Amino acid sequence: MHASASALPQPATDAPLYIVLNGASGQQDADGARAIIAALCTQSGRRVEFLRIPRPDQIARVAADAVARARADGGIVVAVGGDGTLNAVAQAVLGSGCAYAVLPQGTFNYFGRAHGIPQDLEAAVQGLLRASVAPVQVGRVNGHAFLVNASLGLYPRLLEDREEAKREFGRSRGVALLSALRTLAAGARRLSLDIASGDDRRSLRTSTLFVGNNPLQLERIGLHEGKSLRQGELAGLVIRPASRWALLGLALRGALGRLGEAANIESFLFRRLVVSPRGRRRIKVAIDGEILWMRTPLVFDVAPEPLPLMLPPPELRVAVE
Repeated sequence: MHASASALPQPATDAPLYIVLNGASGQQDADGARAIIAALCTQSGRRVEFLRIPRPDQIARVAADAVARARADGGIVVAVGGDGTLNAVAQAVLGSGCAYAVLPQGTFNYFGRAHGIPQDLEAAVQGLLRASVAPVQVGRVNGHAFLVNASLGLYPRLLEDREEAKREFGRSRGVALLSALRTLAAGARRLSLDIASGDDRRSLRTSTLFVGNNPLQLERIGLHEGKSLRQGELAGLVIRPASRWALLGLALRGALGRLGEAANIESFLFRRLVVSPRGRRRIKVAIDGEILWMRTPLVFDVAPEPLPLMLPPPELRVAVE
């Protein structure tokens, strides 16, 4: 979603690229991506510097280093990886005054796809070399940025089980789907939540609270809020108490893009949501595919400043699939 903010400063057409590359996702893949990016940048006469993430726990440090270098000489910070890597680098860039670019390399790539950024690496680099800044809305939970979604309850567990399955069977959408079905078949614990949005305050029991900031993902799973999401808004979803078989049915509806038709789903739009899980001082929150422990209450809102995203020119963008 593009924010309706005032015009952002445009980097110079020859601005250097500081590329944060996730080396933990596979040595051969990372080396291959680096070679492609370096070759294309060299051909165009663009200066490029790679900053490799050696381990997942080092990503924040590497991203902060990239931002510091980019600020020093008017450069652009580029994240290469899946939605989790893109999120971590965006967290460092937001509010820094630097421009931000992505070269998607993950399984679903909702953020890149929503903005027409090619999934093919060579095409994405070509688009980056001719890109210009556009302001993009960022969601937050307790001040931590998210580009696609944030959630608690069943969804963090689904992600943990999915990562374990991917380590064993490889990364693919099929593996992710089968892992999700196995997790849902095991059932889910319910959370008791007190939630407040404006003057609306209520209590509910649910296995999942999901907050979305990506219209493409919301539309893909069949939520009407994907089309009606406006600037400054986020979309919330809760599952009313349901059996494991009902949860499996919801997963099937989501895969078919019909989740919004389910009777035991409640979805809504909001600008600020305060969530207080009863009896919990800390809780697991899934943020763009990564799991964090956060103190309660949880406050969901939209970051006051947009993310300055480098978008390819219209002719190099790909249609949303």
